[in-house]
Amino acid sequence: MTTQAITPSVQIAQLPHLTMENLWALWDELFDRRPGHHHRTYLESRIAYRLQERAFGGLSGHVRRKLEEIGRTGEVPNHKRRAETELSPGTTLIREFNGITHRVTVMDDGRFDLNGTPFKSLSKVAREITGTAYSGPVFFGLKPTSRERKAARA
Repeated sequence: MTTQAITPSVQIAQLPHLTMENLWALWDELFDRRPGHHHRTYLESRIAYRLQERAFGGLSGHVRRKLEEIGRTGEVPNHKRRAETELSPGTTLIREFNGITHRVTVMDDGRFDLNGTPFKSLSKVAREITGTAYSGPVFFGLKPTSRERKAARA
């Protein structure tokens, strides 16, 4: 007979059914010290995270450093899309759509000018041109479509 270890997902699913005594016993196995409060939901969420961390690994050093920096400064980095932030001011993107050629210029402040109207993102420009929600970097050819990504993986 083969014995199988209990998976993290099974352990996590069992947490709400544990008595507080058993929940604390599991906490003591996983952590060096107890928290300052005894809220069950908090205990379950921290235990669940630790079980997953042990099974699948923790945060990468890069992500950990970013989070620590946010904690120190209180400032969250700007999350502009990579394709947009790599464009230098003055760059002109040209895209033909429905027989009309559209020219978009990257402005000094990082916005995008379409026919004298500034837009905060290429996706907003693509929406203005197409009338539908569309990824701006994909629309302007800065990023492959999902179909192209799938084909490249195959």
